[in-house]
Formats: sequence, C-alpha cells, structure tokens
Amino acid sequence: MSPTALHSVDGHHDSFSLPNNTISNGDGIDESKVHATARRTPEGGLIKVESDSTKYEEQGIRAKFTDRGADVVKNADGRLSVKKTETNYEFFTKSKVGKVGLMLVGFGGNNGTTVLATHLANKHQISWRTKDGEQQPNYIGSVVRASTVRLGIDPETGKDVFVPLSDMLPMVHPNDFVIGGWDISGVSMDKAMIRAKVLEWDLQRQLIPHMEGVKPLPSIYYPDFIAANQADRADNLIPGEDKQAHLDHIRADIRKFKSDNELDSVVVLWTANTERYADIIPGINDTSDNLLKAIQTSHDEVSPSTVFAVASILEGVPFINGSPQNTFVPGCIELAEKNQSFIGGDDFKSGQTKVKSVLAEFLVNAGIKPLSISSYNHLGNNDGKNLSSHKQFRSKEISKSSVVDDMVAANHVLYKTAAELTAETGEITKKGEHPDHIVVIKHVPAVGDSKRAIDEYYSELLMGGRNVMNIFNECEDSLLATPLIFDLAILAELLTRVTYKPQGENEFKPLYSVLSLLSYMLKAPLVKPGTDVVNSLNRQRNALETFLKACLGLEHQGDLLLNTRIW
Repeated sequence: MSPTALHSVDGHHDSFSLPNNTISNGDGIDESKVHATARRTPEGGLIKVESDSTKYEEQGIRAKFTDRGADVVKNADGRLSVKKTETNYEFFTKSKVGKVGLMLVGFGGNNGTTVLATHLANKHQISWRTKDGEQQPNYIGSVVRASTVRLGIDPETGKDVFVPLSDMLPMVHPNDFVIGGWDISGVSMDKAMIRAKVLEWDLQRQLIPHMEGVKPLPSIYYPDFIAANQADRADNLIPGEDKQAHLDHIRADIRKFKSDNELDSVVVLWTANTERYADIIPGINDTSDNLLKAIQTSHDEVSPSTVFAVASILEGVPFINGSPQNTFVPGCIELAEKNQSFIGGDDFKSGQTKVKSVLAEFLVNAGIKPLSISSYNHLGNNDGKNLSSHKQFRSKEISKSSVVDDMVAANHVLYKTAAELTAETGEITKKGEHPDHIVVIKHVPAVGDSKRAIDEYYSELLMGGRNVMNIFNECEDSLLATPLIFDLAILAELLTRVTYKPQGENEFKPLYSVLSLLSYMLKAPLVKPGTDVVNSLNRQRNALETFLKACLGLEHQGDLLLNTRIW
C-alpha cells in the first residue's frame, strides 16, 4: 500500500537525531546537497534552555510558563478598568516522535499526488532539470520547514538570533512520513501525478517507478455532496449505501495502515473535493449521540467528510479538514471532546486569502477604512471544476468571506458596532458595519493548476477621499497547498505529545480537542465553541510561536527592544 514505509522497523528516529548523515530510507546522502528546508536537526537538538523553569528528562521536556494578560471591565461611566492577570502552567512535551503515518482523503488528487511526489523526491534526493538548470527537492512554502523564529539576542553582538521553526521542539521530519490514503478515483499514483500536471516532466519521469505500484484505498461517494461533474472519477468506492458500514470500513483501514506499517501514530487529513454545506438539524447532527445514530440510519445529511472525521475521532487519531465545508457539525465537535481526540480545520489558506488577511489588517491598523473587497479567481484544475457547481462554491465563498471580520470588529473607531447601528436606525442589527465583500470563482480549464486571483480594495481616506488598490496574483495552487499539508500534519502530531497542568493541579492532561493553533494555515479556523475566531495572520503566527516557546519555558519576546530605546 505505502511506498514510503521504512526498510527497517527501527529506522525511524525523532527529529533531534541525525543518523550518520543518512535519511531514513538507508541510502547515503551528501548533506551538503540537501536543501536547507529538508535538513535535519543536529543530533541532541539545536536548542537547550538553561533555566530553572525548564528541565530535560529522558522522556521529554518539562517547562513552567506564566501566561500574562489583562481583564478589562467597562464601568457605568464608560471608563475602562484594567486588571493584570497571571496564570501559571507546566507543560510536558514527549521527545520521542516515533514512526508517523499520514493518510490523505483525496490521495489521488492534485494535492495528494504532489504531497507524495514531494516527499519521495526529498526522501530519495531526486534532482531534475529545468530550463534554468538543475533543481533540488525542497520544502519551500512550509511554515515549519522554511520559516524561522526569533529566539533571543546574541549577548556579544547584540544581534537577533533566529532558528528554524522546525528546531524549536522535536517534530517529525516530512521525509519520514509513511503516506497513504483514499480516493474515489482508482488511478495509480503515477498516472494521477501525470493527470494533475503540477510538476515538471523530468521530475515526474524519475518519480514514476516509485509511484506506479501505489493505488489509493477505495473511498466513499455521496453524489449529493460534491458536484455532478465528479461522477466520472468515482470508480474506486467502498460498496453499498450503508454509512455505518462505511464508517466501520474506514476505521478498519486506519487500523490496518497503522499495523501494516508498524506506526506509532497516524494523522488523517481531508484534501478531497469541496462538499456542499450540511444542514444542521436538531436530532440528527446537533449532538454526538444523535450524529452516531444518524450514521447508523444512513441519514442524507451526513457527509463523507464527517464520516471520515468520526472514524478518525473514534480511532483516536487527529483529523484535519483542508476544505471549506462544515465537516465539524456540532455533534462531531462534541464527539471529539468526549473522546479527547484532536480535530482542526477548515480550508487551506494558501494564496489570495492569506494576502487578504494581511492587507486588510494593514489598512485597518493604519486607520484607513476599507469599504469593499472584491475578489475574482479562475483556475483550471479539478478543484475549480468541482467549485463550478453552486452548492460547492457556496462553501468556499463562506470560508473566504469571513477572513476580515475580526479585524474589522476590532476597530470600532472606523466601523460602527451593531449597537450603534441599531440606535441609529431603530432596527435591530446583529452585525456591525463591515466592508462589502464579494468572492467569484470560475473554472477555466486552459490554465490548469495555475490559479489567477484578482483583488480590489476600495477604501475611505481623510476628508472623504478614496483609495483603490488592485492586486493580481498568479500562483500554482497545489504547490502552495502541499507545504501546508505537511505543516498541518507535523504540528498536529506534535500537539498530541504536549500535555499541561495549571499550577496547583497534580495531573497532566491533553490540549483541548480543537487545534486552533493550526489557524495560520487555514482560511476559516475552527476554534473552541463560544470563543472568537482570530483571522489576523500576525496574531495567528504569534500564537504559534508563543506556544512553542512556552513548551520550552521561554517568554515570548515582542518588538519592544527596550534596550535600544533607553540610555
């Protein structure tokens, strides 16, 4: 099933080991020729914190951390009372990564084939020729593998010291994943790669021998949830219409994949077609018990992605949703809570939406008032084909349209609140003032995986002035999404090894089921019910960095740079 299983059971190692300048397949590799994004952490780790609050034990890292904040209360006269808060925690991070499996739903699609191809090219150090010369395999675009974190200051030079994010804590190296998954199309992975037309032919040619023997596992297909134009691909299906039988089959697939490849852990990730939104129906999918009963009775509003999510939750493996549909209906979230399983989503944040979150935040923080944001996309891959159906497009439209909401709501100077609008008009308004936001997606087969995104930002300036900013962004869709898939899987696995306890408690416990720390990679971040969604890219990144530092017992260093501002 999997071409990426290690040749020896004991061949896998944690990311804090460097086994004699070789990668996990046992082939000798010249480290000097390995791209920086694919290099391994030095043996013993790159970072060691010397502090009474951080202890390195045989099983892992124990660290004390103080979470500092402020409670703000609005008084009757409108003034604000601010009280500083401090909460002490202790974190424990298991240092042994073990052997990790990554199972993709939509394995034979553009993203799935590109994930496997990228993994194999890096694993076997396959270089290829382009018109610009020889190209080395890499993980460019990965937040984990290709970005750095400011760790502190060199006391001798006064210069900042930056380290790769992947070196902060023990993390699985993407070369070491064992990769497999499901797809409604039974085409072998070499032919699926050729069909996707994402990678250069010279690379594909060399990867074919590694991929030609690999076929996706049969998947489930409920025609009402994806576009009718996908029916011709649906030739690799788990038989029947019994959703309980489908759930049991997928659970058995996960167990078999784990057993056959002698894995310590598995992460399941949805990178299949966008589904329509499922209706939330009391008595059907509003509670965990009702959802399980709905699966038993094969109710029409149980989607394929929800079946995969429930299977993963019941098997105790993390499930990440990379598409915009509402996979995590209330009953699914409650089921994850009950089983203390991990879930995360929704929708990969790869190109246009990431730029939008940055630019909208820049405008609002600069005191400029966006009045409208209009986004137009066209692409030619199968994702674009599926999204040409209205119901599936609506799921994507929802995930793209909410990306600026929290930044707008944070500035009640520029934008009137719902209460202010209600007072002005006399009509009850539930949502405050916000920019007009339009999203259009069209399928243009000729451009293939190369997506075009056009944005117009129309804003109000001083004294009634107007400003128009237009951005044209051309990007290769799967080459942006694939690094995010690696990031989500790497971080999800890491978070399963982190436990915590508040000061005064005796037992460590796992993090909350919804992995909102993955928000940086997702358009419509799933968060703990009852809490606000944070779409600000800067805040999402800061949260991730701060958490990794907290697990080392380090305080997050902001940009105060006080030593440069005093005598």
